[in-house]
Amino acid sequence: MSKILLIEDELAIAELERDYLELSDFIVDIETDGNLGLDKALNKEYNLIILDLMLPGMDGFEICRLIREVKNIPIIMVSAKKDDIDKIRGLGLGADDYITKPFSPSELVARVKAHLTRYERLVGQGIKENEIIEIRGIKIDKTARRIFINGEERIFTTKEYDLLTYLAEHPNHVFTKEELYQTIWGMPAIGDDCATVTVHIKKIREKIEENTSKPQYIETIWGVGYRFKV
Repeated sequence: MSKILLIEDELAIAELERDYLELSDFIVDIETDGNLGLDKALNKEYNLIILDLMLPGMDGFEICRLIREVKNIPIIMVSAKKDDIDKIRGLGLGADDYITKPFSPSELVARVKAHLTRYERLVGQGIKENEIIEIRGIKIDKTARRIFINGEERIFTTKEYDLLTYLAEHPNHVFTKEELYQTIWGMPAIGDDCATVTVHIKKIREKIEENTSKPQYIETIWGVGYRFKV
């Protein structure tokens, strides 16, 4: 049974839309706040999202952009705005459809069914969700080689990305500097090569830690090396 997230601040409208969708055997979650809606969209599994444009906390444009960074599921944007510029912007940010209020609930149900059918067909042809590692606010999109810290993208060099990803893929495992150098740089550590690992860990911490003197993610195991804490 398909599960739908409905992000709509007008509760009466949301409940009416939910009733129609549930009559068609969909499971529906309602969220009336933009920030909370984004949190659910990113951290729970849904088959489709219905997203109102004007929301408290965060507008639908920003929510759509952030969802699209990590998920490919259908997004239907809903708005009372009839201007073409808003429709163009919404579709440009990755929305699959744009419906202008007022509309009949039966039309919404029909569009939901059409988009789910299309998406399921594409998935069946081999289109997959991006491979994501998510640990306490850090999201590593391995497919796109992008990293987000509390929803904000941070830029990492190639080796910084590889090193952070490797550590995150092996949580709580302690690696020596020699092991990390050989794995990430592809050769045995000689001379001062281990200092390269130290420098890269320092740069990574500057990008992911709130307080680099008290790291919450990459922990130094004195006399041994490093581990990624979970």
